[in-house]
Amino acid sequence: MKLVLIGYMGSGKSSVGKALASELGYTFLDLDAHIESVERKSISKIFDEKGEIYFRKKENRVLRELMSSEGNIVMATGGGTPCYGNSMEFLMDQEETVIIYLKASLNFLTDRLFLERLNRPLIAHINNKTNMMDFIRKHLFERSFYYNKASLKVDVENTSVDKLVNEIKSNLL
Repeated sequence: MKLVLIGYMGSGKSSVGKALASELGYTFLDLDAHIESVERKSISKIFDEKGEIYFRKKENRVLRELMSSEGNIVMATGGGTPCYGNSMEFLMDQEETVIIYLKASLNFLTDRLFLERLNRPLIAHINNKTNMMDFIRKHLFERSFYYNKASLKVDVENTSVDKLVNEIKSNLL
């Protein structure tokens, strides 16, 4: 089985993914980390040097490679992964694959990401909460169409990683 976590930046895909994979005895894969390893540079450096179109094509190729791997996996995708190319349709067509949307509100994401912005190159330049909220609102508006195609939606707000893992597990049975 393959469990694919989607959702906006800061929704907990990597944290929940690692814990879920550990709990289930699956292999954890982080799509962004794998791209960084293949390219030997950070995502933000790839964007700066080669542009978003290059990155999205690379992301789609690496996604397909990782999904073809044998065995049970939990994969954390990038926040934009399901929204570009035909990535979401590709994921939905995969056998024994469950797409899980880690859903968070605009206010929750704004508060979390504003505090973490200096560790996230794509938003490090945003210097106040109003601008952060506008940035996230625009993305959520554009991306929610894709996110909501997931077969399982889990609200991540005010919930521990352990509780999220248990909720996902109970919905898989």
